[in-house]
Amino acid sequence: MSASTTDQYQTVKVPWYRRTQAEASLAFILFVAPMIIGLTIFTFIPIVWGALISFSEARNTVSIGDWVGFDNYSAVLGNPEFRQSLRTILVFAVFIVPITFFLSLVLAMLVNSAGFGSAFFRSVFFIPTAISYVIASIVWKMGIFSGSAYGFANMVWYWLDENAPVVAWIGETDPPYYWLVLVTVRLWLQVGFYMILFIAALQEIDQTLYEAAQVDGARLGWHTFWTITFPLLRNTSIAVLMLNFIAAFQAFDEFINILGGVGSVGNISLARPPLVYLYQIAIQQQDYGRGSAGALILTAIIVAVTLIQGRLFGFGSKS
Repeated sequence: MSASTTDQYQTVKVPWYRRTQAEASLAFILFVAPMIIGLTIFTFIPIVWGALISFSEARNTVSIGDWVGFDNYSAVLGNPEFRQSLRTILVFAVFIVPITFFLSLVLAMLVNSAGFGSAFFRSVFFIPTAISYVIASIVWKMGIFSGSAYGFANMVWYWLDENAPVVAWIGETDPPYYWLVLVTVRLWLQVGFYMILFIAALQEIDQTLYEAAQVDGARLGWHTFWTITFPLLRNTSIAVLMLNFIAAFQAFDEFINILGGVGSVGNISLARPPLVYLYQIAIQQQDYGRGSAGALILTAIIVAVTLIQGRLFGFGSKS
């Protein structure tokens, strides 16, 4: 056998750099594939299926068929209870968004400047974010704002004024003290998370800017905060506002556990957000078509307002 024939049967060696690229591609596929499969099964397919159900007369079934067009959408938008739920969640957002923003920023400034012990305070304020909304709502309802003379809020009220009457915090409608209960529980649960976002942004600020400002005669405190700190927190501030708004419009657990309860009406009619309304339509009344239509309408509202916020505030811009 000639040498040329022997060379044809010799094994061709793959260059090391090509083998490395192939292994990297295979590793990438193995790591990403489970996430893509999970998103497809548990996110993308349910979204598409829910959109198709919203155009169907789906009562007591999640099957697609018996197309009704936009009848479910018009029924939801024409329902005064749904419009009232939108007003309710708007009032909730008006309270919770600015209060959370202000308090989380103040806490971030204080903790970031604490020096020794800052890690302890970060942990203390962040721990509530790991607590279930259901558990916190029950504690607020049964313990702090129970409405009895021995509830924590009424005891504090009594210490301040011995002649103060016992307040039914949840059932009182004039004035509507239940808003205090709803806002404080959400505030306690989420303010630590946004505080961490602000702390991360504060630690990215170049400290030489403050030194240069001090050399130029700027006074440390409010002056440097408004001229240096707050402008450099612009993108983080916008992100906090947007995330806060989205979370406010997705409120469910505190409303249904404080004002009502699963399977019961209670006082939920006092303040029923859209998700509770859609839960009652889809789960309790088994009208999945109308419930899916309402969910898509609510999603469209959240996306639209978020995009408008981002455009108005210039989220992501370097200016």
